[in-house]
Amino acid sequence: MPHFCALRAGQLALPLLFVISGALTGCSALTPKTSERSSETAASDAVAFTLQVRAPKEVRDYLEKHLELQRFRAFPDLQERELSRLLGAADANARELLATLGYFTPDIQIDLANTPDDRRTPRAIVVTVDPGERTTIKALDLKFQGDIEKGPTTSRPEARARAAWSLNPGESFAQEAWDGAKKNALRALQKRRYPTASLANSRADIDADTHQAALSATFDSGPAYRFGPLRLQGMERYDAEGIKNIARLPTGAEYDETKLLDAQQRLASSGYFDAVFLTLDPDAEQPGAAPVTAQVREAPLQKAVFGIGVSTDSGLRLSLDHTHNRLPWLGWRALSKLSFDNKAKRIGTEWTALPDANGWRWVAGAQLQRETTGDYEVNGTRFRFGRSQSTDHIDRNYALQYDSAVSQGPMAPPESTAISVNTGWTGRYFDNDTAPTRGWGIATELGVGTTLRPERDPFVRTFARWLYFQPLGKVTAPDGSSRRARIALRTEAGAVLARAGAQIPVTQLFLTGGDTTVRGYSLRSIGARTENDQLFGGRYLAVASAEWQRPIIVGGTVSDFESALFVDVGAVGDRVADLHARVGVGAGLRWRSPVGPLQADLAYGVQVKQLRLHLRLGFTF
Repeated sequence: MPHFCALRAGQLALPLLFVISGALTGCSALTPKTSERSSETAASDAVAFTLQVRAPKEVRDYLEKHLELQRFRAFPDLQERELSRLLGAADANARELLATLGYFTPDIQIDLANTPDDRRTPRAIVVTVDPGERTTIKALDLKFQGDIEKGPTTSRPEARARAAWSLNPGESFAQEAWDGAKKNALRALQKRRYPTASLANSRADIDADTHQAALSATFDSGPAYRFGPLRLQGMERYDAEGIKNIARLPTGAEYDETKLLDAQQRLASSGYFDAVFLTLDPDAEQPGAAPVTAQVREAPLQKAVFGIGVSTDSGLRLSLDHTHNRLPWLGWRALSKLSFDNKAKRIGTEWTALPDANGWRWVAGAQLQRETTGDYEVNGTRFRFGRSQSTDHIDRNYALQYDSAVSQGPMAPPESTAISVNTGWTGRYFDNDTAPTRGWGIATELGVGTTLRPERDPFVRTFARWLYFQPLGKVTAPDGSSRRARIALRTEAGAVLARAGAQIPVTQLFLTGGDTTVRGYSLRSIGARTENDQLFGGRYLAVASAEWQRPIIVGGTVSDFESALFVDVGAVGDRVADLHARVGVGAGLRWRSPVGPLQADLAYGVQVKQLRLHLRLGFTF
């Protein structure tokens, strides 16, 4: 239960009286208090000495930040003896710092001057530095030992480590770069095949006279590892084999950190667990079959989530989601949802089983909805039963489906029902599944069925969509940061093939328009026309879109914002000849937010002659 703290009027009066009294007292004694505060401020601002570094900018900022002298400026009571000791050590400290930047023969002068006229800082220290010539890399010798030697003369892991090495001959030497190069090369070995790789030895030979350095490093790969069995710890509720099938850890494959993290992410995003952490056993007796331990914490058996949101397509949206992670007796997961907005009211549930060894799982679903479809209110019912499979890039499904649609309104089409067998295939090949900048995706659907009411008529339904991102040019900011612009191309096409008089349920027909289809038009406002000129779903669909996205420079650097220019074209009809294009053009703003891309578009519908604002969060395909 929430707790609240309340203060009655009588309780408020006394503290307020003290505040007013204190304020008045401060006014009456303003002069003496001010003088006291000034002396206290002066004491607090006093420092032992001022420090000035005279050096080229490439080293001055670094010295000002890291010189040991800086630590003692805040001690105004610093004695002369202590200051002399600090000055004696300052030269060595400055040389050590400069060496980390690659300057091994600097000329350093440290001067101390008294400033009796300045009571706050009576002493001033000036450090004058001529760093000299910076040391460059003359030679580099990288060696590899361990199991990596058993491979070809130059194996792929060795090649990746050499490619990751970031300090090469001809470049300037710096301690940070030297440490970073060793770290990068070692990480390249550890990420693939050799997770226990180590740096056996390293050496940097500096010739101060010639300002050159010879670098050498030897890496010990250790044994080559392969994934062994997956062991689950902390799991009590679910079938172990089903959970392992979700992880899809490639047992027997060469160790790959990316594949380990992918398996961890699949378990974490499955909804069955609140926390997941996968580790490879580095002390395995058989590195060729090293066990992987998955430490998990199970999510609650049931949970309910209430949601509220606003959409430019459908207005205010209220929803209630309920999850049951393990139904009694059946063991399946049930995801149920109730939602309301200005366009539709829906209630539905979907039950899914744990996947088998090939990734296939049983799926059953039911949905009831009342939706504005064109110029009619349609009560729709759908039941679906089948199987689905999800891999890294490809989703497959097939199902038996029942549809029923009852339209309400003047001269509404008659009630229609249908049963069909459907299959779908989706391929995603984007560089990022949540915020892609290049790559492509394609989805296809095919259904074969027959209407049941009012008459039996066979039909075929097909649908396909395609999305493509192509980098196009680069935007470079004054600070050197850059990111590519791109063009996004999108197409959709669908057809329902049946005799002219067949009453196909409107849930199987096509409508378009809205945030994700043809901008400049309201949601599902582009469709076919009935005999009485009412907007309704059509048998044929065609949509195309082209969008140019370009990063925006803010404050001299490339920001997380992008501008967009786009044109959308869509058409729906009962015949191919009835496809009349509806065009939307506009501009938008994109933001790469922490929760996914946020886009705001202002679009003009050419045929309806209206401006519409479209907002969308996230990316799905």
